[in-house]
Amino acid sequence: MTAPLHEAHPTSPGRRLPDTQAGMRRRNLARVMHAVGADGPLSRAAIASRIGLTRAAVSTLVDELIRTGLLEELGPERPGRVGRPGSALTVSGRGPAGIGAEIGVDHLAVCAVDLRGEVRARAVRHGTNRGRPAEPVLGELTALVGQVVTEAEREGLWAAGLAVAVPGLVAPDARTVVRAPNLGWRELDLAPLLPTGLPLTVDNEANFGSLAELWLGDDAPRNFLHVSAEIGIGGALVVDGRLLRGTRGFAGELGHVPVRPEGPACVCGGRGCLEQYAGEEAVLRAAGLEPREDRVGLLGERAAAGDAEVRRALRGAGTALGIALTGAVNLLDPEAVVLGGALSGLAPWLLPSLEQELERRTAGSACPVTVSRLGPQGPLLGAAHSVARAVLDDPAAVAERG
Repeated sequence: MTAPLHEAHPTSPGRRLPDTQAGMRRRNLARVMHAVGADGPLSRAAIASRIGLTRAAVSTLVDELIRTGLLEELGPERPGRVGRPGSALTVSGRGPAGIGAEIGVDHLAVCAVDLRGEVRARAVRHGTNRGRPAEPVLGELTALVGQVVTEAEREGLWAAGLAVAVPGLVAPDARTVVRAPNLGWRELDLAPLLPTGLPLTVDNEANFGSLAELWLGDDAPRNFLHVSAEIGIGGALVVDGRLLRGTRGFAGELGHVPVRPEGPACVCGGRGCLEQYAGEEAVLRAAGLEPREDRVGLLGERAAAGDAEVRRALRGAGTALGIALTGAVNLLDPEAVVLGGALSGLAPWLLPSLEQELERRTAGSACPVTVSRLGPQGPLLGAAHSVARAVLDDPAAVAERG
């Protein structure tokens, strides 16, 4: 069974609850959690005003959330407000946490995010994963997850689930990597290879990056095309605040859009793909540089120092990005393009030629391009926040699990 065009997926925020009395209660618990999370600390009266329920109804919901450990009371509100002071409520800094993980071509990373959105634990392992069998890579990731979970538990948190970002196509079952060309993985079910004991969700790294931008970005638009550019290049389209996944969940493979159809062969089997001109390794080749661990740092240092070959290579990468993005912009008409991932750190040298191509080729006015402040952290943060937000979207499930 194929997934619908809009996200009906385990990483999806705001999954619809049943239209029953129990479903209404669960939705109202979620409304309280989101109100306090967005605008707290808040009193019961302030919550009731924001979500349109009676204070009595809100008090019942709040008491349940306090018993569950999802909200905590800070004491009386500050003086100076009209009426009897109420007790200020905030999202608890203890209790459930989202565990996010990222499998990169040259690194593994794991972090824990609490319900307030704060990163409470993190672990990273640098080293290539390309061409390695999946078992040892996922064994190392499992160890990192265990390390982060242990550290989070010392902070009074417990893991509500694990979300893993991968550089490849993921099946609608949200656990099987259909194809990850830059890792050399095909038709790989990650669940039995990640024996963490946690509910597992796997998704494309660009999808998680776009969700992080939506949730954490500065004034992120509701309709945008997110480009996550590192060794590979991924894309994700957010429409009306929701991720557009495509029929099979494979939407957004911008890196394998051909920009020069007779160009060099790509690991995907095609020729002249965008990755062959704008990925990190492609830019290093064009600049005549040997790769090192911090590829973007090397390019940035050389570009800032005025290295003509590096700047020429970055202009070429920007041109290729602009050509690929023009097709997407003309087809989809997003409000903005957001450049994320590691190459966002090279924006000063990429954007002029990228924007020139968009200006020259786009039907109508050019689409604005912004740079994500999250940079290469976007996919990891998006993965962890997807788990934390799932708790906010259905806090009653925490009590049921307990």
